[in-house]
Amino acid sequence: MLTFSSFGQANEANYRVFDANGNPSSLEKILEAAVQSEVVFLGEQHDDATAHALQLQIFKTLVEKYGKQRKVALSLEMFERDVQIVINEYLNNLISENHFLLSSRPWNNYKQDYRPLVEIAKAEKLPVIAANAPRRYINMVSRGGRNSLNALTTDAKKWLAPLPFNQASEAYANKFKALMGGSPESSMGLNNILDSQTLWDATMAFSVAEFLKKNKNPLVVHLNGSFHTENRLGTAEHLLKFRSKAKFLVVTMRYEDNFTNFEKTKHENLGDFVILTDAKVPRSFKRS
Repeated sequence: MLTFSSFGQANEANYRVFDANGNPSSLEKILEAAVQSEVVFLGEQHDDATAHALQLQIFKTLVEKYGKQRKVALSLEMFERDVQIVINEYLNNLISENHFLLSSRPWNNYKQDYRPLVEIAKAEKLPVIAANAPRRYINMVSRGGRNSLNALTTDAKKWLAPLPFNQASEAYANKFKALMGGSPESSMGLNNILDSQTLWDATMAFSVAEFLKKNKNPLVVHLNGSFHTENRLGTAEHLLKFRSKAKFLVVTMRYEDNFTNFEKTKHENLGDFVILTDAKVPRSFKRS
């Protein structure tokens, strides 16, 4: 049985773990399932302090238990593929942390929410995958459609999923359009916005798939906003297009006022496991 003696960051009073159908579960069950997988998708709401603490706990325990037996890697939506060289230089102690941060375009909440995981990877000499498409190319698709990417150079295209990138599934498209239909961004055209989101999903999936193909007995822990992998859609389903037999686990974390109550109409099948966290816990940062 996996133990949590090294844990302590996340207060157990502030979250509840459920399986896909809403049955009470545990972090131990998540880790047992993770060991049977090649990829563990940890879906977050970006300002959820409890979710970030749980991500750290899960990653730290998997590294401690399996880092010597498997090729463990940390994969992040929060870094873009064109800064992979900068991340590698930092992991290999070639550049200072200050220069790493100056050159890698970290998210504003990097220090408190993602740095602890990166520092574990650095200390244990584990790869960190900059998984995302460069935001400037996401914006190109939002403004000009997917075909606008054809104008990029061959070198620039290497930072994206292979072109033409796959279409979103019908289930994902319907879910995305329901969410974004009334948003200010939709004025650019919902199909373009959907394609830009799909490029994001496909590129993260491609980044993970590349690692799986190159390494024996891999175990990738990938962090992303929960929408990217909820219901095993988005990035999760794109992974299967690049690696049809990939074994992956989806853990979806979201904060709720009544976090002890699993509402089937709201939470069922959001992931293989669903972690509800206490919305009353202060956010890890203030959204602008």
